[in-house]
Amino acid sequence: MKNKKTKQPKDWRESRRLQAWELKQKGWKQQDIAEALGVTPGAVSQWMARAKEGGVAALHSRPTPGPTPRLSQEQRTQLPVLLAKGAAHFGFRGDVWTRQRIAVVIKDEFGVTYTPTHVGRIVRQLGWSLQKPVERATQRDEAAIEHWRSEEWEQVKKKPPRKDAP
Repeated sequence: MKNKKTKQPKDWRESRRLQAWELKQKGWKQQDIAEALGVTPGAVSQWMARAKEGGVAALHSRPTPGPTPRLSQEQRTQLPVLLAKGAAHFGFRGDVWTRQRIAVVIKDEFGVTYTPTHVGRIVRQLGWSLQKPVERATQRDEAAIEHWRSEEWEQVKKKPPRKDAP
């Protein structure tokens, strides 16, 4: 029966390291362990050195530390509140949020610079969706456009040649 304190392996790599440790405890040579597990003897040597230094716990997977976030968790929770005020509140024309606009607000409010791509990731993590402004001329005449499409375009567009044409 297994001890309740032993952790279950998180992935196949961790399982392989723990298996190597168990085989070493049974008296196996490092070369034989490497062949049995399909790894290099150097890998087994490194695992055994880690286990001697830090015990079996040193063979368990550890999350890889990434860079510390430039926005604190508190600032991230403030961001939706700021964005809820609307883009016009921050001096933008039109009440549409884009990644570039949000990047400007983050820089102005928190002093942190992000690329628009990373701002998109942050916004999605907050559960927001990005909007893309529709750029249309203010002089646009929808009735004239529809008339052109239905009347003039029909006369101008190319028609496929008839099959029975000479």
